[in-house]
Amino acid sequence: MLCAGAPDTPEIMAEVQELVRLLQQTRQGVIWIERMLPRDELSAILTAATTFVCPSVYEPLGIVNLEAMACGAAVVGTRTGGIPEVVDDGVTGRIVPIDQLQDGTGTPVDPEQFVADLAAGLTEVTGDPARAAEYGAAGRERARRDFSWAAIADTTRALYEELTA
Repeated sequence: MLCAGAPDTPEIMAEVQELVRLLQQTRQGVIWIERMLPRDELSAILTAATTFVCPSVYEPLGIVNLEAMACGAAVVGTRTGGIPEVVDDGVTGRIVPIDQLQDGTGTPVDPEQFVADLAAGLTEVTGDPARAAEYGAAGRERARRDFSWAAIADTTRALYEELTA
C-alpha cells in the first residue's frame, strides 16, 4: 500500500503516477492512496501495517516515522536529517544508509545503491514478521516514552530549569 500525496511539483506527481501504473502491471495487490488521509484512516492503515518505509532524502525530524511507530509498525527509514534520532536502528526498525550530494537537494550520490539498500532493509524487515512485530512493539514504546507530549513537556521543563538555575 502506497500512501503518497501532496508532491512538491506536478512533474513529481506525473513521475510517481507512471511508476505506480507500471508497478501495478507487474504485481497484484498494489494500492496507491494519493490523497492526504484523515488521522483516523491513516492510523488504521499504520496499525494494520507490518512495516512502514520512509524513503526520504530530507526529513528534519521524521514525524511520519513517529506516527508509524506509535501505531506499532516497524520502520525502515533513511539515515538523513532527524530520522536516526527517531528510529533506533535494530531496535524499532532499520536505518538505511544514504550518501547525498552536498548541494542542499538531498539527492543520493548513487541512486541505484540507495534503492538497493532501501530494498534490502525493507526485505529484511518484511521477511521476518516476528522481528517486525518486535520492532513495532519497541517503536510504540519509544514513541510513547520519548516523543509523547508529556515527554516533550518534561524535557522542555528540565531545560528551562537548567537554564534558570
